[in-house]
Amino acid sequence: MTPESGAAPPRRGRSFAPRYPGWLALPVLVYDAIFFLAPLAILVVFSLANTVGFGQVSYALSAVNFRELWDPLYLDIFKTTLTMAALGTVLTLLVGYPMAYWMARCLSGGKSLALILVIIPFLTSFLIRTYAWFIILDPQGFLVSFVHDLGFGGWRPLYTTQAIGIGLVYNYMPLLILPVYASLERMDWSLVDAALDLGSSPFRAFRQVTLPLTLPGLVTGVLLVFIPMTGEYVIPSLLGGGKREFVGNAVGDQFLVAQNWPFGAAMAIALLLVLSLFLIVYLAFATKEQQFGA
Repeated sequence: MTPESGAAPPRRGRSFAPRYPGWLALPVLVYDAIFFLAPLAILVVFSLANTVGFGQVSYALSAVNFRELWDPLYLDIFKTTLTMAALGTVLTLLVGYPMAYWMARCLSGGKSLALILVIIPFLTSFLIRTYAWFIILDPQGFLVSFVHDLGFGGWRPLYTTQAIGIGLVYNYMPLLILPVYASLERMDWSLVDAALDLGSSPFRAFRQVTLPLTLPGLVTGVLLVFIPMTGEYVIPSLLGGGKREFVGNAVGDQFLVAQNWPFGAAMAIALLLVLSLFLIVYLAFATKEQQFGA
């Protein structure tokens, strides 16, 4: 192509994306292989084995343990676990999102103090925090006595579904507040002000502007809350008194009491597969959102 033709010469594209050597990922890969893949492989091996006598394991490739999971007793345990985890996540969302919104939108000063107050419960043991609610909800405790004085004499929350719900919401609240607060803190609030100036109601501005912009943090917080709730062991045992058994409690009973390690491993693998379905759905929606945003 001659200069007289007026066509610009082709330009060579340059990529400014940083390039890192692959060996930098080696420590993470080794860590995952030792502390995640290896234990998961051992769990799979046990789930395909058979129980011989009491506490004896015969290694094989058998699916009998997974077939036993279709027993109505164990299906009810999985149903209870997923239902309680879903309800606990919804309650945590209803309490945690307004709190995160208040911290990001309404607090002009003292945000660091508010974050510290949210994180402080994590400085103590999970077991100690749960035992604290065991004392608070005790029938002879101050809270129950105060409620009885108000005329609600039949309220005895300990060893009930209410106590489990309170424990779930309290213990996992920070895991939802922090990612939602991070999304709200990065948001451009002038967009909300512009929507209000154009005639939108506060609720409509929240639904059409704030909620979509904070949806990634909201979904992250929901996953951080829902997934560990499904594997909960301490809260149903202490606050529920064993009346509402989660899959974690059933797995613990199979390993520690019944000495049926293959069946306990099969229950753990089944729960892992169920949670993997939720993650696959989340990743599918996240990928579509990124493609739409691009």
